[in-house]
Amino acid sequence: MIPTLLPTYARAPMSFVKGEGSWLIEADGRRFLDLGAGIAVNALGHANPLLVKALTDQAEKLWHTSNLYQIPQQQALAEKLVDLTFADTVFFTNSGTEACELAVKMARKYWYEKGHPEKTDIIAFTGSFHGRSSAGIAAAGSEKMTKGFGPLLPGFIHLPFGDHDALTAAMTDTVGAILIEPVQGEGGILPVPDQCLKGLRDLCDEKGILLIFDEVQCGVARTGKLFAHEWSGVSPDIMMVAKGIGGGFPIGAVLATEEAASGMTLGTHGSTYGGNPLGCAVGCAVIDHVSDPAFLAEVNRKSGRLRQKLEGLVAAHPDVFESVRGAGLMLGLKCKATNTDIVKAGYDNLILTVPAGDNVIRLLPALNITDADMDEAVTRLDATATAFTKS
Repeated sequence: MIPTLLPTYARAPMSFVKGEGSWLIEADGRRFLDLGAGIAVNALGHANPLLVKALTDQAEKLWHTSNLYQIPQQQALAEKLVDLTFADTVFFTNSGTEACELAVKMARKYWYEKGHPEKTDIIAFTGSFHGRSSAGIAAAGSEKMTKGFGPLLPGFIHLPFGDHDALTAAMTDTVGAILIEPVQGEGGILPVPDQCLKGLRDLCDEKGILLIFDEVQCGVARTGKLFAHEWSGVSPDIMMVAKGIGGGFPIGAVLATEEAASGMTLGTHGSTYGGNPLGCAVGCAVIDHVSDPAFLAEVNRKSGRLRQKLEGLVAAHPDVFESVRGAGLMLGLKCKATNTDIVKAGYDNLILTVPAGDNVIRLLPALNITDADMDEAVTRLDATATAFTKS
């Protein structure tokens, strides 16, 4: 008999009833150190007082009206994002998946309105993840994501990650955009080198096509800049955002230049819940906090400190771990043992990590994790690796 919850997740045998900062408390009272942060969502930890206040203050006033009317909180968050980024305009969604859908629509509508309806192809890369919608799985293209869900949305060209020759060869007259994560998340915490992002920007400018960045996982201060692409000094035409922007409340966004968004006119897109007062009130509080240069400096300091300790962990357990990679507090441990087995072994040591592709475990802690909690995390990872080796 099918469960009451559709069985699409192999859920771990824990039920958390409370969160405090970087800690989750199980129904039986056990305290788990959370290095997953809801898959890079809880950017400021669990039950952060700043976000609790923003949410409850708004909840006492107004929850939802729909986009048939002006939403002051939405306008305020859009203005903050435009002031802080390359973008001229913002559309709010409920998730990263929905942001992908709009980014694809926006790119194709742009070329249609420019009189080039043939330029529908979007180049994407192996190992990518762009959500679970029809457009998202078609963009990723992997068998794991697409098997059984055909016919797939056409118009995506999949190239090997890092293959510059293949990219050059793929630049036909039907290509309208390139879509890439500045740091692959699900694919195994793989940063795109700065020079490659610069090269993509130059190529798009040369060919006159759009550059789309998926910063759903790597954005919102996760890498020590407000958005990961800022390290390279280049900007996209369209950017997808979600996860950390709501600090745990479901909200996403598409940011775009005026030119790239020019095809999205009255009635071309919509969302009933997108940009609701609750989500945008929390989003404003998150952005105000994480965009502070002092906060970003702390993310970078913590990243260096944690990475150094993880390098020592790898050296101490060469049969379990191979290397550390990533950027900011978006780090990955490349494993020699099976990554999912190590994640499960961590449960016995009350530590939560997240598996990823390429046999990597993701470490995506709250951006305000304390030094003491980082030290405790490495201690628990060390105990996990030791127990795993003995088992």
